Formats: sequence, C-alpha cells, structure tokens
Amino acid sequence: MRQSIFFSLLFVYVILSCSKSVEIEIESSEETKNSFVVGYLPTWRFDLNNQIDFCKLTHLNLAFANPDSSGKIIMPEIKSVVSNAKSQNPNIIISISLAGGVLSDEQAKNWSNLIDNPENVNSLVSNIVQYVIDNNIDGVDVDLEWQNVTSGYSNFVIRLNSELDKHSKIITAALPATTRFNNISDEAIATFDLIHIMAYDFTGPWNPNNAGQHSSYSHALQSIDFWTNSVGISPSKLTLGIPFYGYDFSNSNNVTAFTYSSLVGSNKNYADVDNVGLKFFNGRPTIKTKVKLASDRVGGVMIWELGQDNFGDLSLLKTIHEEFLILGIETTKLCK
Repeated sequence: MRQSIFFSLLFVYVILSCSKSVEIEIESSEETKNSFVVGYLPTWRFDLNNQIDFCKLTHLNLAFANPDSSGKIIMPEIKSVVSNAKSQNPNIIISISLAGGVLSDEQAKNWSNLIDNPENVNSLVSNIVQYVIDNNIDGVDVDLEWQNVTSGYSNFVIRLNSELDKHSKIITAALPATTRFNNISDEAIATFDLIHIMAYDFTGPWNPNNAGQHSSYSHALQSIDFWTNSVGISPSKLTLGIPFYGYDFSNSNNVTAFTYSSLVGSNKNYADVDNVGLKFFNGRPTIKTKVKLASDRVGGVMIWELGQDNFGDLSLLKTIHEEFLILGIETTKLCK
C-alpha cells in the first residue's frame, strides 16, 4: 500500500514538474530579450555620419568633449550629427563622451585641476549638464582613463550623476578590460547606467614584440569574467567592447593601427579571417561569436568605432545587427 501511494505521488510530481517546465518554456519563448548596441563616433569621423546606419544602434556616443581651464566644454558642432541620427532612429540615445584615452598635457592638466579641486567641480558639472540640455541629447559618457583617473574622479561622477538625474539624463563609462582604477569608489561605479568594457588593446604598438590578436574571443571572456565576477557588476549594466580596427606587426619597429574598412577594401575575403600575415583584427566570424557571447553574458555590445567600418555588404555593424536578429534578440526594432 505504501509503495503504491509512493508511486502515485511520484507520478503526480512528474506530471506537475513536466507541466511547470513546459509552462516556463512557453513563457520564456514569448519574452523578447533585448540587447544594447552602443557605437562611438569620434569627432574626426563626423564627416562619415551620413554613411552610418544609425537605425542599427541603441546608443550613440559622440567623442570626445574636453573642458578648457575654466571648465567650458570644447567640442565641435554636433547638432547636424544628432539631427541625422535622430531622423533615422528617433529612439537612439545620444551622449557626449568626455575625455578619451589619449589626452594632451593641457587637457590632462585641465581635468585634474577641475575635478580634484572641490571648488571647481560644481562649475564643471553645471557646464556639462547645460551642454547636454542645449544640444538636446540624452546623457554623458565618462572616458577618463589610467593616469587621468585622479583623486577627484569619484566625487565628480557622483555629482554629475546627481545633476543629470534631475533632467532624466543618463551617465555611462568606458573602462578597461581587466582593470578597476583605485580612484573609482563603489558609490561612483554604482552611478553608471552602463559600463562599456574596452575588451581590446591587449597588445599593440606599445608592445611591438608581442605580435598577435589584441582582442580575441578569450580576451572577451576574460573581460566579462573580471567585471561580473571580480568587480561584481550586474551583467545587464555591461556591454562588451568590439574593435573595428586592428594592428599591423609586420615591422616591429613601427607597429601601426589600421581600420577594418581599409583592410577589406584591399581584399573582400579578409572580412572572414582574423589575421592577414601579421595584421591582426576581428573578422565577421569572430564578431558573430562575440555577439553570441554578449547576448548570453552581458547587456549588449559596444563598438570602437563606427567610422572604421565598411559601409557596404561587409559592414561589421550589419554583421552585429543580423546576428542579433538570428539569435532572436531585439535591439532597435528598426532595420529589419
């Protein structure tokens, strides 16, 4: 009797378990997963903005804005780029990106003087927020890096976030693949709506004897693991950086960068490999695997930078967009 009761209960448990499993699968199949596609466009590529499919982007970061010694924001005119992007994609989220990875001595001095001195921070923050409002854009991306992440960094981004939030504007940051700067506090890092992982430049001209891939799939994995596991950032707040450029180690005395566009312009077959001799880059197959990785592990992808792309059938932005569609992941709902 006890045995028959046991098997009867087991049967009911199995039926209920199977029913729940099916129900969960149906619910998950009805849900549409979303991913971000963030593209940087530097000022020296603004003239290419008419060739970019902004409908394939969720976010556009215009790079770079820097303050003068008084805290006034210096940036070439952005209104025509903003207008073009919004005409293609009314929902695109546009930010100005501050600083950049390479600053002049004067720019670096200005940043340090402005953010490390409490009496200067409020004025700088006010100027940045007013610039965002005046240009009718959606937020600010902070790309201070390495020695330029000085003692005032955390206080600066906390104050900037507080003021941006009053106007429903976002704040994001670009940060290195596997380094968290000591001057970024937990409170500061928590202010960012998104963190863009710069999962590239693992080698380059600064390391001419280390010829090889500067942004491999394993580098992407390592970068995601660092920010999710070691730093503890929610995956939904992270984007995986993807390079549209490579490095040529053919001459160890003069390692140079090149764009994906220039490479495939010389031979379209190069679009589907990751190196040509000692020229290393990301071809379309690797881009697809990184999109899949990003869809599984983080909130989306980030591109440095849009102007380096091929604007025809070999486009890497096109590859990213189509791969997300294949995976059934929604980005912009445009450019189907």
